[in-house]
Amino acid sequence: VQLQASGGGLVQAGDSLRLSCVASGRTFSSYGMGWFRQGPGKEREFVAFISRNGGKSYYVDSVKGRFTISRDNTKNTVYLQMNSLKPEDTAAYYCAADFEFYSGRDYYTAPGYWGQGTQVTVSS
Repeated sequence: VQLQASGGGLVQAGDSLRLSCVASGRTFSSYGMGWFRQGPGKEREFVAFISRNGGKSYYVDSVKGRFTISRDNTKNTVYLQMNSLKPEDTAAYYCAADFEFYSGRDYYTAPGYWGQGTQVTVSS
């Protein structure tokens, strides 16, 4: 599986962006998908997860109510709609495939596949 992320850019605080990640292959609908990010000088962190059929989604607390993850299995694409962006959202955003998130324990398995990062920079 190859993942191609796009949609990053330079925006001002309060603006919105939508990231997209297109996956190759015919097994997209069998994978849990998600987004991670890595800010300057920080470790990579989990941002959002969406289940195979899109019925369940989970977010890191810092983006709840602002970010929405969705997927279109007919287009092999997962999206991250980011609203009310803050300077602390500045990071390289990576899409990931083939992992699971267990909400009861806030635990996720290691993704099997990673896309290249797309840079999001939010100015104050």
